[in-house]
Amino acid sequence: MYKFEVYKDKAGEFRFRFKASNGETMFSSEGYKAKASALNAIESIKKNSPGADIVDQTKAEA
Repeated sequence: MYKFEVYKDKAGEFRFRFKASNGETMFSSEGYKAKASALNAIESIKKNSPGADIVDQTKAEA
């Protein structure tokens, strides 16, 4: 099952990572001073990402 994990980094800031069902980290967040800010970011991702576009910024090879 996919999940978000909230944790404190070495600098004392709150971060989260999104893990796949196999336990691998798919992405991590920036650091937040407040835990509530990290939790708000997670809720924003959950709410706003289902219809997110994919923007490929790589050059097409000829």
